[in-house]
Amino acid sequence: MISPWYFGLFAAFSFLLGACIGSFLNVCIYRMPRDMSVSHPKRSFCPSCNQPIKWRHNLPLVSWMWLRGKCAYCGAKISPRYLGVELLTALLFLAIFLRYPPVLWLPYWIFVSLLIVATFIDFDFCIIPDEITIGGTVAGALLSAGLPAMMQTASHWKALGLSVLGAASGFVLLWGVVELGKLAFGRKKITFPEAQTFRIIQEGDQPVLTVNKDSLPWTELFFRPKDRLILTVESASVNRKALTQTELIFFHDRLETGGRTWSLEQVEEVTGVVRQIVIPREAMGFGDVKFIAAIGAFLGWKAVLFVVPVAAVFGSVLGVGAILLGKREWSAKIPFGPYLAAGALVWVFAGPKLVGWYLGLMRG
Repeated sequence: MISPWYFGLFAAFSFLLGACIGSFLNVCIYRMPRDMSVSHPKRSFCPSCNQPIKWRHNLPLVSWMWLRGKCAYCGAKISPRYLGVELLTALLFLAIFLRYPPVLWLPYWIFVSLLIVATFIDFDFCIIPDEITIGGTVAGALLSAGLPAMMQTASHWKALGLSVLGAASGFVLLWGVVELGKLAFGRKKITFPEAQTFRIIQEGDQPVLTVNKDSLPWTELFFRPKDRLILTVESASVNRKALTQTELIFFHDRLETGGRTWSLEQVEEVTGVVRQIVIPREAMGFGDVKFIAAIGAFLGWKAVLFVVPVAAVFGSVLGVGAILLGKREWSAKIPFGPYLAAGALVWVFAGPKLVGWYLGLMRG
């Protein structure tokens, strides 16, 4: 039995390692969705002044509090999320140390790191990069083959097979959900018996579409970068300049019409008369399908059958809570990836026990 001194030493190591890894995950979260290299430049930099950050200003957990959440050079505010990611990673690394034997520390540390990066990128950009999804699937399969204890077997080949089965089952299950969602929801097309006036203006930190007296904020219209809002108009103007085109195609960040593109930041006001509106309503993006495949590669097919419904429950609970609080936009802003990550964490730390408890209740 390990002595309390060694136990404390390894626990501290796990926490500090997690904090350091969390600092690197912050780099990934910022750079990956912007198509920037996570290794060049090697040193972190301030997003406001681009000044490289000295090592003493980049100590995990410590520097943010020491600098009071501000850049040491330009004084710009640094989001508390940086501290939060470091602390979250440190706590999860420690929890894995406490929950699992040493042979599983490395794969589960890698796994929770992937979950954290995917979650925060999906929060901000509604995408999960292929480096996380496809790369995570490959990593899960290779780690399972090398460490068959991940799949609760002693056979390397069997572990590889179970990992591949987990990835495939997750992919097929959520792909089916996406396809059924398209059939059930598709895109909502609204055709007006009489042409209606419309207006799109910036209100606060986002645009708002108003047709007659009905208004919809941008976050309730767009969930994925590929989503499109299509307006078939009789007449329209952008920033008080008349357009001759009859179809306006809006993405979450731009307007396209007649071969011309406006960044949404350049658009102060769009007005006109509309005959038909097509609103995107896709249930979830394909990145979520690849993400559950990565989860399945690490955790196996049983975990997939647990994670997907638990993620749906999390989403439903938050949605109902947001409605009761009069904050419907809260649930609209959260894509499905973070719910999948939350469901995966529940499985890692308590899933099999919860399943056993539930089956016990079912048996009476």
